[in-house]
Amino acid sequence: MITASFSVSNKAAAAAAAAKTVLITGVSRGLGRSLALELSKRGHTVIGCSRSQDKLNSLQSELSSPDRHLLLNVDVSSNSSVEELARVVMEKKVVPDIIVNNAGTINKNNRIWEVPVEEFDAVIDTNVKGIANVLRHFIPLMIPKSRGIIVNMSSGWGRSGAALVAPYCASKWAVEGLSRAVAKEMPDGFAVVALSPGVINTEMLQSCFGNSASVYQTPEAWSLKAATMILNLTAADNGASLTI
Repeated sequence: MITASFSVSNKAAAAAAAAKTVLITGVSRGLGRSLALELSKRGHTVIGCSRSQDKLNSLQSELSSPDRHLLLNVDVSSNSSVEELARVVMEKKVVPDIIVNNAGTINKNNRIWEVPVEEFDAVIDTNVKGIANVLRHFIPLMIPKSRGIIVNMSSGWGRSGAALVAPYCASKWAVEGLSRAVAKEMPDGFAVVALSPGVINTEMLQSCFGNSASVYQTPEAWSLKAATMILNLTAADNGASLTI
């Protein structure tokens, strides 16, 4: 597995300062929401999607210059839903410069033989097929621009393992492999990376760690570092497995 440390060159810093259009899946809560708010504060345009219309409406009102952004109700596990998102994006001529495949879910703590089949399927459908659906419909839109960054959210558990969350671990190992393989398929000028966010106090972490999740950093604190890192990624990072 390729791992990489991250440093910002002067050229990359200058590129990051230019206004970008960033597609973020799973934008209505947790890391996706915090990242969207931070990017909007920095003057970038957010295309966001989630399955919760109420939470999308709330986020829209909190984004800086709310009319500049596009938030849509989309289920990334549905190919047709993502296809419709791509159609709207093309229609509005807001093809993303950066994609952050952030939407994810986790199983309830259980041994693999006690995880209901529906729960296992939901993890794979969102965490793996959801990314594949976005790649399927958005890479062809980005290729004519001759550049682009795709960030697939992984996990420390996509590079190791943990009891009681085997479906989640399996899905994140798949994200790592998918990212490395797609990186080899992309033309020059693009980067596809797997990004482990570190341990953050989100609803998903709380489902695993309970109250002890509160000792970890908040999504708001994380987003300050994450936004800078993501905005400074370049084609030279293609195929990397990164950690914030």
